[in-house]
Amino acid sequence: MTDADFHSPTTEEPPVELDHVTVEHDDAPAECAIFPRGAGEDELMTTWISAHDDSFVDLESMR
Repeated sequence: MTDADFHSPTTEEPPVELDHVTVEHDDAPAECAIFPRGAGEDELMTTWISAHDDSFVDLESMR
């Protein structure tokens, strides 16, 4: 099994395109909000991921 085999989709649905924004806070660390590109206001209320600075790792260290 190759890396490409492991990541191949199992459905015919197109991949979801994501967008992100960095949210700065005066009294807390900045966070990255990740959400579907082109999402409407109602969808944005329920379809997002928030990540803080210690949530990220170096890509090469995970390979």
